[in-house]
Amino acid sequence: MTGLDTRQVELSRQQNGSNSIDTNEKRLLAHVLKEVVLEPMFILLLAATIIYFLVGQYQEGFIMLAAIFIVAGISIFQEYRSRNAVQALRKISAPRAVVIRNGVTVQIATEEVVVNDLLLLEEGEVVAADGLIILANDFSLNESILTGESFAVTKTAGDNNSVYKGTLVTSGSATIQVTAVGNKTMFGKIGLSLQEITIVKTPLQQQIRSFVRNMVWIGGIAFLIVVGFNYFQSGDLVQAFLQGLTLAMSVLPEEIPVAFSTFQALGAFRLLRNNIIVKQPQYVETLGSATVICTDKTGTITQNKMSVAFLYDATTRQSVPVSGTGDIPETVVEYAMWSSEINPFDPMEKAIHELYTVIATTDKRPLFKQVHEYPIGGKPPMMTHIFNDEKGETIIAAKGGPEAIAQRSDLSPENIKQIEEQAMIYARQGFRVLGVGKGIWKEKNWPVTQEEFSFEFLGLVAFQDPPKENMRQTIKTFHDAGIEVKMITGDYAETAVAIANQVELGHNNEVLTGNEVLHLTATELQKRVKSINIYARMFPEAKLKVIDALKENGEVVAMTGDGVNDGPALKAAHIGIAMGQRGSEVARSAASLILSDDDLGHMTEAVAIGRKIYDNLKKAIQYIVSIHIPIILIVTLPLLLQWQFHDLFSPVHVIFLELIMGPTCSIIYENEPMEPGTMNRPPRKMGTTFLSVRQLLISILQGLIITAGCLGAGYYLMQQGATETTIRTVVFTTLLFSNIFLTLVNRSFYYSVFTTLAYKNRLVPLIIGITLVFIAAVLYIPFMQKLFSLEQLPFSLIGVCFFTALVSTWWLELWKIFKRKKNA
Repeated sequence: MTGLDTRQVELSRQQNGSNSIDTNEKRLLAHVLKEVVLEPMFILLLAATIIYFLVGQYQEGFIMLAAIFIVAGISIFQEYRSRNAVQALRKISAPRAVVIRNGVTVQIATEEVVVNDLLLLEEGEVVAADGLIILANDFSLNESILTGESFAVTKTAGDNNSVYKGTLVTSGSATIQVTAVGNKTMFGKIGLSLQEITIVKTPLQQQIRSFVRNMVWIGGIAFLIVVGFNYFQSGDLVQAFLQGLTLAMSVLPEEIPVAFSTFQALGAFRLLRNNIIVKQPQYVETLGSATVICTDKTGTITQNKMSVAFLYDATTRQSVPVSGTGDIPETVVEYAMWSSEINPFDPMEKAIHELYTVIATTDKRPLFKQVHEYPIGGKPPMMTHIFNDEKGETIIAAKGGPEAIAQRSDLSPENIKQIEEQAMIYARQGFRVLGVGKGIWKEKNWPVTQEEFSFEFLGLVAFQDPPKENMRQTIKTFHDAGIEVKMITGDYAETAVAIANQVELGHNNEVLTGNEVLHLTATELQKRVKSINIYARMFPEAKLKVIDALKENGEVVAMTGDGVNDGPALKAAHIGIAMGQRGSEVARSAASLILSDDDLGHMTEAVAIGRKIYDNLKKAIQYIVSIHIPIILIVTLPLLLQWQFHDLFSPVHVIFLELIMGPTCSIIYENEPMEPGTMNRPPRKMGTTFLSVRQLLISILQGLIITAGCLGAGYYLMQQGATETTIRTVVFTTLLFSNIFLTLVNRSFYYSVFTTLAYKNRLVPLIIGITLVFIAAVLYIPFMQKLFSLEQLPFSLIGVCFFTALVSTWWLELWKIFKRKKNA
């Protein structure tokens, strides 16, 4: 079979379409525009614009109209920036398919599959398109996604030969010819396509949405109060409405949800640079709060570079090193090979095939054809393959847990004991051990299950798989960050302990096996998992029970997995981590994120980035709270205190302040580097209040002191007989300088501003430079002066504004010194 050539692929794609579900970009744009138009800030700007035009203040009206386009443009840009990051992640994490093209087997994205492609399917894969079976080998599918029936359906190249997109291969292998792709598949026709990623609201998202919603209500109430009070004082309804709108605009913290979505989406995109594919952006928030990581041994802690180290011959009762000069038991190697896949994917099976190629006098593989297969199953697991040749000779070969083969063999108790002791000797050296058996069956029809065979126990195969070089440091980094690491493996307890000692996992020599886990009550297991870090001889039900116990203990659990049977545990964990290279499609689908190079070391980087994003988002929101308070109070206090000049700020002033604040929180703080010590503190508890009472009080105090500085300078000048324009200019300039200093001070709530100035963030001088240019423009360019109702200030007053802003913000540096001394 040669499959399609390049020209036929393009022709098929033109005639039948691609294997992707259509997304409606127009509908997406309409959705984004709808969200922007319904934002409270947009509505307030529109109202202010209408009022200015109605009263004939056309210059202010056009300015507000321009502000509407700027605000809408920023919102649309941020939204598309976030969505593009999500779409890029979605494309990279898309499933792959194996096809035959130009006579060569190649792996492609499932979207590239076309009609008439020859698609190769194996156990654990999700079918990429509808098709008809050409060749099948003990092939069965789970079609529950279409039919609702959870049991497997056997498929052949005969009558029952149709396969459908989205179904799961539960056993065997097959070659199919694709008949339908994309929307023309059964999957597409009945509307099960995933057109958009559904993003689940996290506790932090809900807290932020609740906070913004409450501020909208407060803004509405404040608007009514100010309009009523102002109208009662002046009798000017238009001016009262403009003053009310100014206050309402100053109250709304619309930067917070924008900053939050931007931080998450760009955080996920940054993780991609570290070979971590995040399925949905909100998982970034959870990463920083992980308290336990449950990891597999093989391929995650170890290199997954299997080689056969020792062979045990049950006939001679001798252990033979493969690298030695002794006679290698060929029968053990041969039957281990027959019980492996014909085209092996598993590293152990690859090692077996390689060894057989080296030692076999005659390669029998071309002479025999596989006629039946029993996939891996049972407790402990085993698998069995059956082959026939043209002469009618039958080979029944099995491999799996040594006890699984031994239990079904005619062995004396003495022989079983010796085999178990030899397996333990291998396990204590950190080797992975498999038993090999020769099946015996005299009936005409094959049994329903492999457990019905009788076996002749042939021997043991011991594989060496050393730990990854970086694993010791990776585990140390997790421990330093307050994250426990637990090993969950299907291997022997002795093997698990040996590997744990090599990587300094940290354990008390206690091991729980899968059977022991199942026999413990939920309460008992919750107590045991607190102290036990090694779990051996585990199977899917036991893994899931351990994950649930950890979650019941209040842990935030990350779980690594690569097999079909890991799906439930990956789904149950707060953070499911699939292996990108050796992981099954089921594991990748169930996981929250994918390690594209299978290196657990990247998870330390992921946790660090998760914590950095959380910390930076906190800084951004504290900044927003602090800078909004003086805007609100500068609008309301002069009115309530009945100052001589109380209309210091108009909607024009507020909207331009918003245009400065938005980029500050969304761009500067998102780009801040991780602070020293971030990975040496315990993880936060998921679901805890985003800002503690102390943090909120500090932000409020910052805002109040900035207010005192701005209004204090204005009140002093008012007492000295200054004009309203002079007072407005001083207050506005002081607030702009305060914004610059607040941005610098809030880059860390522990380290000095002189320390944070050394942080690498090229956007800080850019945004500060733009603000300084804006200050110069409103003070010295006549058009800008008129627009903002300001005037040119003498350098002495500019100095007053500068130092007032400095004092109003840099008091926090004294608090930081006190904090550092306290923690010293």
